[in-house]
Amino acid sequence: MPLTKGYQQLIAEARAKIRTLSLDEARARLNDPDVVFVDIRDVRELEREGLVPGAFHAPRGMLEFWADPDSPYYKEVFGSGKELILYCQSAWRSSLAAAALTDMGVPRVSHFEGGFKAWKDAGAPVAERAPHPKA
Repeated sequence: MPLTKGYQQLIAEARAKIRTLSLDEARARLNDPDVVFVDIRDVRELEREGLVPGAFHAPRGMLEFWADPDSPYYKEVFGSGKELILYCQSAWRSSLAAAALTDMGVPRVSHFEGGFKAWKDAGAPVAERAPHPKA
């Protein structure tokens, strides 16, 4: 059975309703105390590639649960009122995630062009993520 909508269409629809920052706009907000960068990549990606300095890690699979104050998994960062700049590796997942948060009514959500790959390729600062402790 063929899909009625593929990932490219989902991303295009998401991008039509979200705010996309240029890489330069995102970099200019790096040390702004009213901004939180939110890395939605898998923890293994963070350990392998690093992350934007000071970024909050919110895995894509938990994002909606962490953003909803009625959820037992709620994280206060999503209710802080700060500007949230989401990113992933290539800006595909962050497009979908920013659209989901926008649909939920989370204010001041955006993502940036090119994702973390573009960030790193541009020579923007990268912090190391310590390996996750094994249980």
